[in-house]
This record gives sequence, structure tokens and C-alpha cells, in this order.
Amino acid sequence: MSLYDIPLTTLTGAPTSLGEYKGKTVLVVNVASKCGATPQYTALEELQQKYESRGFTVLGAPCNQFGGQEPGSAEDIASFCATTYGVTFPMLDKLEVNGDGRHPLFAELTQAADAAGEAGDVKWNFEKFLVSPEGTVAARFRTQTTPESAEVVEAIETQLSK
Repeated sequence: MSLYDIPLTTLTGAPTSLGEYKGKTVLVVNVASKCGATPQYTALEELQQKYESRGFTVLGAPCNQFGGQEPGSAEDIASFCATTYGVTFPMLDKLEVNGDGRHPLFAELTQAADAAGEAGDVKWNFEKFLVSPEGTVAARFRTQTTPESAEVVEAIETQLSK
């Protein structure tokens, strides 16, 4: 199954898929509102603003699997993101990234290895998966690699220059 064909649901409950972003570069990030890494929302929104006109989007995927750090409802998440960080990028409904209930999107994404060559489970909130305009995983970045880091920015720019 292509990443583009996996059914998704937006934070507002509307059906969607990565197919809506076919031909674009997408940074899929599992996010949480009450995590030490939550301030990464600021840099994610900056990437959205900087590259959106060039065919790029961040796609937030709220997840409550790590320390219960995304306990709120869809409305709570949307309100927090908008009022605290001014988030304008699209957000998915809360989903699981690991385990028996792992969403099919993350079943595919987690097959990609990070810079150290390690694939498999998401280790914490704010892990990032860069999806190429062709719909393949171009890069994977763990939580510690921040959105504004040279590695992330260079990988985005490489995909946008294709």
C-alpha cells in the first residue's frame, strides 16, 4: 500500500489521506501538548511558513502513548496549538504510533531508518518523518533533532529542489 492510500482523519473529523499532498514534501510529526519537546511547535510552524509556498507542509499527528502527554480532546488539542503556538499546519486526529493499535501510516513510516540506521518503533514525541513528493520516506529524525536543525532543513530543501 502506498503512503498516499492510507486513510486518515483530520483533527476536525474529516477524512483525508497523504494523497492530498501528492507531489509535495510533507514532514509528519507525532506531537503532544504536554511534553518537554512541545516547544518544537514553534520551529515546526516556522518551517510551515517558510516553505509552504514551495510545496511543503508539516502534518501533526497527536499521540498520547508517551507518558500520557496528549490527554486532551481534538478540540483541546486544536485550541492549544492555535493559541499557544499559532499552528496553521494541518493536524490529524489522535492516533497510536506503536504497538498493536499502531496506525497504518506509522506502520509504514517506522520501517524507515534514522541517521543511525535504526528503524522500528517511535521512541518519543516529536519524531519526524520527511515524505518526498513521490510519497516515500526520505528521512527520519528522532526527537532530539529539532525542526530548525541543519539536518532537517537540508533534507527539506533537497526534497523541494527535485
